[in-house]
Amino acid sequence: MQLLFLGDLVGRAGRNAATDELPQLVEDNQLDFVVVNGENSAAGFGITEEILENVLDAGADVVTTGNHIWDQRDTLVYIERQNRLLRPANYPSGTPGKGANLYRAKNGADVLVVNVMGRVYMDALDCPFAAIDKILADCPLGAMADAIIIDMHAEATSEKQAMGHFCDGRASLVVGTHTHVPTADHQVLVGGTAYMSDAGMCGDYDSVLGMDKEEPVNRFLRKVNGSRFTPALGEATVCGVAVETDDRTGLAKHVSPVRIGGRLSQIIPPFWPIAANG
Repeated sequence: MQLLFLGDLVGRAGRNAATDELPQLVEDNQLDFVVVNGENSAAGFGITEEILENVLDAGADVVTTGNHIWDQRDTLVYIERQNRLLRPANYPSGTPGKGANLYRAKNGADVLVVNVMGRVYMDALDCPFAAIDKILADCPLGAMADAIIIDMHAEATSEKQAMGHFCDGRASLVVGTHTHVPTADHQVLVGGTAYMSDAGMCGDYDSVLGMDKEEPVNRFLRKVNGSRFTPALGEATVCGVAVETDDRTGLAKHVSPVRIGGRLSQIIPPFWPIAANG
């Protein structure tokens, strides 16, 4: 199975670049399933229902989120009718929406997508490891799911790496989001799970984490908030990770970073050059 995960969409530049590229990416690479993190797509803060539907129409099968999920207050309402939008699974019981769900891929396979949020330098939610453990026990790879994709939305690289090893052999892909900087540690772990500490953002990299440079730099220099952060609007790079799985086991065969357009463009053909145990 051919899977694609795109990192956090940041503002208009990021979401437009992603929605422009997705249809051709799906066709050219015969992608079976696409996940996009959309939590910064509405002017950098949250996601509206209209933006969600545009991303899904462009070719995404599921949109994950993170700590900005509730920045658009309407999300508390519409998330209940949009089962292809996920919020972190380790929010307390009773929080609107779902943190995991089983979806049908284009090739007819069943794909479990899980969204969790870390706790190091983040909001104090329930334990993400306990949440993941229960979800994977209820819907194991190879038995109830043909592939499993886990979006670990977290600040600390150590917490993301720990999650990767915790899920190794039980998931097809564990990928980090939130820090907006694509890492160079894409690999297939010893148990067969593809891993990358951060997929990077889809946004303008002539920026500070996707935001116009002036205000973040001024805050570091003066320790005074001058104005609201606004997304940078230059040419965006689409960043993410592609994984090819073994149809028999659901584990990863190949993994590759994806960077298209803008300042970081370096898409590597074919999509999947790094092999398991290679």
